[in-house]
Formats: sequence, structure tokens, C-alpha cells
Amino acid sequence: MEYREFYGKNIDEALTNATVSLGVPSEMLDYEVIDKGSAGIFGFASKDACIKAKVKEEEKSEEASVSSEEVSNEFSIDDAAVKDSSFDNDQKPGARNATGESLDDDVLEKAEEIAVEFLKGLCQRMNIEVNCDLTYDNANNSIDIVLSGDDMGVLIGKRGATLDSLQYLTNLAVNRKINDFVHVTLDTENYRERRKKTLENLARNVAYRVKKTHSPVALESMNAYERRIIHAALSDDPYVTTHSEGEEPYRHVVVTLK
Repeated sequence: MEYREFYGKNIDEALTNATVSLGVPSEMLDYEVIDKGSAGIFGFASKDACIKAKVKEEEKSEEASVSSEEVSNEFSIDDAAVKDSSFDNDQKPGARNATGESLDDDVLEKAEEIAVEFLKGLCQRMNIEVNCDLTYDNANNSIDIVLSGDDMGVLIGKRGATLDSLQYLTNLAVNRKINDFVHVTLDTENYRERRKKTLENLARNVAYRVKKTHSPVALESMNAYERRIIHAALSDDPYVTTHSEGEEPYRHVVVTLK
């Protein structure tokens, strides 16, 4: 990633603008101060501060060599096969099956077999061998799958885009073949927790800017899961509030003063 220039009334504001634009907290930025700026005389001839910044190389994941569209076409999965889309909802942290009860053992076993077969077959086509560690979360009616092996960075992709696509496709593959609904979540190398901390730090940085400038800040487009993290991170802040705007896939969180 090339360096980009960011401006603000001072260095702190320029740095905040960089974190908002690049979607990472300040500790994940590699930046240099180009101009500290000046207040001028009695407000005249003032000059904005300027920094150049980019995301630290070690924080970036490899981009996948396969797109979600290519994968979905390869496996001919129809979106209509999903029986419940609540896992894409901005407000729900999890989903229950159609009756609100846990899956029967036979249905759960079938769902897990389908998920593993689908993931291993897909990864094999990407020339990646994976191991699948499965856990059933009864509270959220969710099959949590941790993938392990070599080259897991490829499965994560840029900002988790490939992992999210694999998770979406696995949900389609599973729920088109069972007479119930279960939410499948994928993770590898503890990416979900690391990304959660990154977004929480970003939320706090943005909240600080909103309180300082009294101006709302719109974040970049995020999926429903990541938007919920931002909402939750600032839910107890007495001075700011959050809401989502836009249509998928461009839906984003806006942070404003209360």
C-alpha cells in the first residue's frame, strides 16, 4: 500500500482522519509528519497539519486468489436456498432455528458433515489443505468452525473479505440441504477476535473525533457483523450514538453526538 496524505487542524486530527479513512486504529498505522501546521496570527494565515500514512505491512493479510463470485459459480449455489437471513441483520447477534429450539442431533450431524465436505472441497480447488475444528453453540444455534493449516492468510483475505465470503457460501451450502436453519461461523488464526479489537479501537478513535469536532463521522462500508461491533463498542458512550445508513453492500455506520 502506498502512503496517502491526510490533513487536519493539528497532528491529532490528521491522524484521526487517517484512521477513519484507512479503517484501522492509530497503532496499526505507519505514518510520518510532513507539516505540523500553524494557527496563524489571530486566526489568519493558518495552515493545516499534514501527515502521510499507510497500514503497517505486518497487519495486512494476503488477498485471496479466488473471488466469492467465482466460488459461488463453481458450486452453483442459489441464494434462494437460504431459509433465514437473520445472520445478516444489523441488530441480531445470532439466529435460532425456525422453532426457536436447538437442532436435533441427526440434523446437527448432517449439517456438520455438509459444512466440512463443502469447505474441504472448496479449499482443495484452491490448492489449500485445511483442518476443521467444529463446535456447536447451543445458545446461538451456531456451528463454529475453526480452520487451520498452511496459507491461512489467503483464506482471510483483505480485511477478512474472503473469510466472510467463505462463511456466507458455507451457510448457503448447509442450509439448502437440511430441513431447518443453523448459522455457520468461520474463523482462522483468531482473526475474528483480532478484527473485533481493531474495530473497537477504531470506534473509540472516531467517537473522540466526533466529541471534539461536534460533527458526525461516517465510517467505510462494513458487513452486518462488523457494524454490530461498532454499535456495541459505543453503546455505553454517554455523548455519542450510532446508526447505519445506506444499502448493502455499501451500508455503513454513522457516529453522531447525542
